[in-house]
Amino acid sequence: MTQTIVVKIGTSSLTQPETGQLALSVIATLAETLSHLRRIGHRVILVSSGAVGVGCARLGLTERPKAIALKQAVAAVGQGRLIRIYDDLFTTLQQPIAQVLLSRNDLLQRSRYLNIYNTFKELLALGVIPVVNENDTVAVEELKFGDNDTLSALVASLVQADWLFLLTDVDSLYSADPRSVPDAQPISLVKNIKELAQLQVDTATQGSQWGTGGMVTKISAARIATAAGVYTVITEGKFPNNILKIIQGEPIGTHFEPKPEPTSARKRWIAYGLLPLGKLYLDEGAVVAISQSGKSLLATGITSVEGEFDSQDAVLLCNKSGNEIARGLVNYSSVELQKISGRHSREIAAILGYEGAETVIHRDNLVIT
Repeated sequence: MTQTIVVKIGTSSLTQPETGQLALSVIATLAETLSHLRRIGHRVILVSSGAVGVGCARLGLTERPKAIALKQAVAAVGQGRLIRIYDDLFTTLQQPIAQVLLSRNDLLQRSRYLNIYNTFKELLALGVIPVVNENDTVAVEELKFGDNDTLSALVASLVQADWLFLLTDVDSLYSADPRSVPDAQPISLVKNIKELAQLQVDTATQGSQWGTGGMVTKISAARIATAAGVYTVITEGKFPNNILKIIQGEPIGTHFEPKPEPTSARKRWIAYGLLPLGKLYLDEGAVVAISQSGKSLLATGITSVEGEFDSQDAVLLCNKSGNEIARGLVNYSSVELQKISGRHSREIAAILGYEGAETVIHRDNLVIT
């Protein structure tokens, strides 16, 4: 059966930890594995980190730059070299690839979001493996994905993938960082992301000195992907051929089961494609109505408003403790909501001086997170 498979490999797997130089044997094995998946009929997308790390090695830098402009310059140096290496390896295997550089801005507009989907659809139909990375050279800090774990999950959600593989420098998710806690226990299966809090999993593991990720970003990526119905696996990047074994049923790495009823494509765009520009704090009644009964948000349930935003912008909905419960597109600006929060819908026209929407966020534009 043909499946769509998204594979993300991190800088820690692509480079030698001591020097930052490329781990060519790993990259070659990855190319062989992905090419084999294509030959047996699967659709494959590779999300690859490493542009900044490769640029650092090329320029002789001993640590990842912190200044944005320097980081973007180094990414420009590294990106060309990285895609050249991929193209050489895949060409040897007679597998065409395409470079796809994305920025968060590309997902904010629904029309551009759909255009990206159509581009991926055509590339996969042509038998091409898209090699995806964030467009670090021009990305604005406020509009960055932040890490390629998140990018890979958004791509997997966008193309409605069957699998997302997050290749990293450990063989699975552990109860603590196995590099510093010898008796840390591996976790083989996660049926619900909320289980991890009950298991007291340590998610504070940081990425390598050459990368930006860490275990917390992988769990966040798994949350996005599983909500879209994508089966997600964290496994060790040094052994890319484990991808084939896992697809064939071997219990390698940490597996995250997808939600049985994934959210719609549009609601996934609202939840994860957009950047929330504010927060609405809700009373207990509104929280219950939204999270348990699937109701729209009314002004009467809002206790306070945070941030500056316009009508149709995305916002977070939080309970009184500040915990996020949902996201949605608002029908009012932050200035308007400051005036009508806590008030009944029938009072809105008198307060604002004009007729407005009955709901602050309609349930069709609201996603439980």
